[in-house]
Amino acid sequence: MGIVDVVSECCSLPRTHRHLKKRRQFQTVEMKVRIDCEGCERKVKKALEDMKGVSSVEVLPAQHKVTVTGDVDAAKVMRRVAYKTGKRVEPWPYVPYDVVAHPYAPGAYDRKAPPGYVRNVVADPSAAPLARASSTETRYTAAFSDENPNACAVM
Repeated sequence: MGIVDVVSECCSLPRTHRHLKKRRQFQTVEMKVRIDCEGCERKVKKALEDMKGVSSVEVLPAQHKVTVTGDVDAAKVMRRVAYKTGKRVEPWPYVPYDVVAHPYAPGAYDRKAPPGYVRNVVADPSAAPLARASSTETRYTAAFSDENPNACAVM
């Protein structure tokens, strides 16, 4: 070990800090992109297939939904689609109908949603109180339920 090696070790970072890289995790990114024709579909697919880390791209034009799986960052994928295609991109705002307690509440129901989906009110704090049942609502509903053996016999 020469004098140059000793001086370079004293002045440089330890090896553990030098080679640390943030590993991307395998994930699925769902986004809403307006797709009008087959040309738009091809344009979106081509923009994403060339991206590093992408393993598969699925485009559903009828639902305006694009699903990307791979070792990617969601923000980078959405920026890439917006830049390459010139279209407005937003995260997929819908969840399946069964997930929401009151799917026809004013904040949850969306006419533009694909069949079987409603707006994700669990993630949206402004619409969440409208779509969740309070404890008193649950009690009153259970009191008149057919499944409750102690329910009111008047009904």
